[in-house]
Amino acid sequence: MTTTTATVTVIGGVDTHKHTHYAAAIDDHGRLLGHHEFPANDSGYQALLGWIRQHGTVQAIGVESTGSFGATLTRALTTAGERVVEVNRPNRAARRMDGKSDRLDAEQIARAVLGETSTATPKAKSGAVEVIRTLRVTRTSAVKARTQAFNTLFGVMIGSPSPLRDELVILSKRTLVNRCLGLRPETDDLQSLAHDPNRMLMAGVKTALRDLARRWKGLDAEIKTLNKQIEALVQAAAPELLELHGVGVEIAGQFLVTAGDNTDRIRNEAAFAKLCGVAPQPASSGRTRGRHRLSRGGDRAANSALYIVTLVRMRHHQPTREYVERRTAEGLSKREIIRCLKRYIAREVFNNLPTPAIADPLARTVETAA
Repeated sequence: MTTTTATVTVIGGVDTHKHTHYAAAIDDHGRLLGHHEFPANDSGYQALLGWIRQHGTVQAIGVESTGSFGATLTRALTTAGERVVEVNRPNRAARRMDGKSDRLDAEQIARAVLGETSTATPKAKSGAVEVIRTLRVTRTSAVKARTQAFNTLFGVMIGSPSPLRDELVILSKRTLVNRCLGLRPETDDLQSLAHDPNRMLMAGVKTALRDLARRWKGLDAEIKTLNKQIEALVQAAAPELLELHGVGVEIAGQFLVTAGDNTDRIRNEAAFAKLCGVAPQPASSGRTRGRHRLSRGGDRAANSALYIVTLVRMRHHQPTREYVERRTAEGLSKREIIRCLKRYIAREVFNNLPTPAIADPLARTVETAA
């Protein structure tokens, strides 16, 4: 009896790149049905989906790098109603045996979905949380650039001629920047002062300090604007999260970014704890039973956020202070107590994450009006 296309269950795999995506399709028995390359644009995404569907009923599509090169493809596939699985760790044994190519990588991605070695649902990246993530990335870049600008300004100032250095070295950070903004070089044409090295040096240093101060001021204004935008979005997206003791806008924003717009992709609070790297890892072997070790995986930024909340509560939250005293009396070290607290706080954070239905502030507004 010949198997018809309509009865074939298809699993797709896509190896993503900047300009092209390479797709492979296998059936539910692991047999390769075909492979093809598509351009990484809207028409290419539709062609890729149509090509996979023509092989049969699509069960799932594995996509590599759903947070970067595969992000737009993931949105397109999810919008079309397909189940997308995030596959970011290739089969290293198969790569050593068979080599590497786009076709082989796409096939191994599909087999990872079939064998359920990859089961994670990717972040939707299509709502308010994605906007928060984008703004936070932009702000982080601006903060680094502002720090670099001031460090450069300070270095130039320290090496400047004595009269100017003596005037500036005693100033505080912001006062120094404002003072440098007001510097007026003798001339911007430094070549015209080539006959007098001292005057040329002074003019050059003042020009550099003024330009660096302008750069710092511009970045500082940009950061303040981004802070206001992020604060408004976080307050609209997760007001319950901000009510938790020790959780401010910055910390809440990190938890939202870690969870994503589609928080329902995280099965339970234990899965969220593992995602944040605070779930104890089993380390039993042989006669050693019930042993656990510290998790080194997960989102380290979320782990850091939990650590900050823990420290705040240990200092200012009375129930936490009482817990620390009790566990200390039981013989636990401070490090062990912090690990326990981070696990408890992760549970509390998970229970206060926004649901997908109201994760978008616009959706929240419409629901309230209704």
